[in-house]
Order: sequence, then structure tokens, then C-alpha cells
Amino acid sequence: QVQLVESGGGLVQPGGSLRLSCAASGSTFRIRNMGWYRQAPGKQRELVALSFLDGSTNYADSVKGRFTISRDDAKDTVSLQMNSLNSEDTAVYYCNAADQFRTYWGQGTQVTVSS
Repeated sequence: QVQLVESGGGLVQPGGSLRLSCAASGSTFRIRNMGWYRQAPGKQRELVALSFLDGSTNYADSVKGRFTISRDDAKDTVSLQMNSLNSEDTAVYYCNAADQFRTYWGQGTQVTVSS
């Protein structure tokens, strides 16, 4: 089992920045991929960014050039630096981790972009 705890959400003005962090605990040695998804009101949960075990990353087109995912396997953490935020980035952001058996989710952290 793996447990994920997010932090760093909040209210930010358009054009601002936020950094989300996620700490994993439990059977972290099995984790392969870690990343972030988000779900806006009335919409399906969508991929934001993924970090793979080989060091490669994948981003949603809507966040490319603005968001950066980083991962520290020694500390079992994954972070998401979000810059140039706009109202369309408003959502609950979920940390995600996957091993060869299953996918794990955090409880989510709210990000609201508003003036």
C-alpha cells in the first residue's frame, strides 16, 4: 500500500504561481510513475503531468511551458510548480502514484485562480 498526502493549494491571482507537493509513504519502493491530475467542477479528472521512473515526463498540452513536475525518489516526493496561472487552472489537484499492481490517489488539494 502507498499513501499520498498533498499540500500547497490555495487561492492565487491570475498570472500568479503556486507549488504543490505530495509526500508518499508506505510501500514506496514499488512506485514507478508519479504525477498530478486535476478535476474542475462539472468536468472529468484529467492528466496534468506525469514523471516516469526513467526520468521522462509528460504534460497536458494546456500546461506545457507553464507547469513543471519534479520528483525526488530519495524523499518519496513529487512536486508541481505552476506558473502563469489562469482561471481555467482552477480545480482540485490530485497526486497520483502507480506501481505494477495498482494506482494510488491522494485526497486532493484545491487550487483557485481568481482576482
